[in-house]
Amino acid sequence: MAVLVRPSDLDALGSQHHVLLTGGTGFFGLALLRHFAALGAAAPRLTVLSRDPARFAAQHPQLAGRACWLQGDVLQAHKLPRGKRFSHVLHAAADSTLGPQLSPLQRYDQIVSGTRQMLDFALACGAQRFLLTSSGGVYGRMPAGMVTVPETYHGMPDPMDPQQAYGVAKRAAEHLCALYDQSSGLEVVVARCFAFVGPDLPLNVHFAIGNFIRDALHGDRITVSGDGSPLRSYLDQADLARWLMLLLHKGEAGAAYNVGSDEAISIAELANLVRDTLTPGKSVDIIGGSNFDHSQRSIYVPDIQKIKTGLGASVSVSLRDAITRAAQAAVLGA
Repeated sequence: MAVLVRPSDLDALGSQHHVLLTGGTGFFGLALLRHFAALGAAAPRLTVLSRDPARFAAQHPQLAGRACWLQGDVLQAHKLPRGKRFSHVLHAAADSTLGPQLSPLQRYDQIVSGTRQMLDFALACGAQRFLLTSSGGVYGRMPAGMVTVPETYHGMPDPMDPQQAYGVAKRAAEHLCALYDQSSGLEVVVARCFAFVGPDLPLNVHFAIGNFIRDALHGDRITVSGDGSPLRSYLDQADLARWLMLLLHKGEAGAAYNVGSDEAISIAELANLVRDTLTPGKSVDIIGGSNFDHSQRSIYVPDIQKIKTGLGASVSVSLRDAITRAAQAAVLGA
């Protein structure tokens, strides 16, 4: 399905602005680069900080040409582009795809130290606004009875569990943003991002929806590793990019916003939806069985009324269409 650029998108940062993007080579970065490409001449000026720009250019030559690229590392201050000026900084650098390969301490340091470095850099480069891509993981496990989690819920992951390093680090990074917003002229906004799908989602890592699409395209059956009971929701990456740019431009300084779909679907239902959308003839195998306690199941679904009512964000791509777009991209890229 073609994703159209709406007039409101064209207003979300004029060409006179200069955006510095970190994490430009990952899923979020690819979503943003595609968004900027769709905007064409109306897009703001974009510079991407990457540890290996040449590698990205070889893999995505057309998208690479939409931005200016600088080699650098958010964890190394001396490798940041000192002396350059930017009006906006969008900090999305974190290894969500390769994160499981890092130790908990490495993940924590990458997120917290990287955010501190980029906040300091934003002040040094004269930026007016800063957007941190955080995570719905900052809320920890949702309590029984909560169907969608609002920004006002102040739960958090267990700080004494090393396996919760990602969520705890994102909480710490958010707090740094609040401190900088309070103590400087930098306007800082936080995007608490949930789960997404789109043409650039890896199909062979730890994302359930990507694994289901892979199985539908290439496997004998679609396999659900657990009991299928967890509730999730998925926002298309085109909407993700639009929402992030909306927050970078218009989000309330010192505030956090949930970013994701609020349409809950169980993992078992998701597997069946992927099957019905892509390969109706295949079976869905739920390895973990079906005897589960609904009151105890994992829920990871945001309440998005704040960004919808406050900033006018909307979900423009249905989950079925998002699955189709992701599968089409996988087939074309094979």
